[in-house]
Amino acid sequence: MTLDILMIEDNAQNRYLAAFLLEQRGHRVRAAADGASGVEMAGTQVPDIILLDIQLPGMDGYAVARALRQIGALRHTPIVAVTSYAMPGDREKCFAAGCDGYVEKPISPETFVDEVEAFHRAATSGEPE
Repeated sequence: MTLDILMIEDNAQNRYLAAFLLEQRGHRVRAAADGASGVEMAGTQVPDIILLDIQLPGMDGYAVARALRQIGALRHTPIVAVTSYAMPGDREKCFAAGCDGYVEKPISPETFVDEVEAFHRAATSGEPE
């Protein structure tokens, strides 16, 4: 299954790597370099899944997740935090803000796409990841 993925990530190298890996598997990737444009993009064309960096300029990823959850069409769209925040409590903060999954950076090129696909399957099947 081909997924329409929205990636909200400010780092160009991280965007490139993740998009490359996902597109190699046949997925479509749109990218936003900041939270506000990511929220706007998500609202105009609803993606199958959203990959969200937490450490964004201006509007951080927690605020972005909360804003995305306020858009009716996105209430059930899986949001996966892809972040270098790995301290105790960071995962829980992501979930409390509205994220459905959590992937630590640096991403693993060997497993990243499988993780994204698994989060999408779990969210759309109603089963835990």
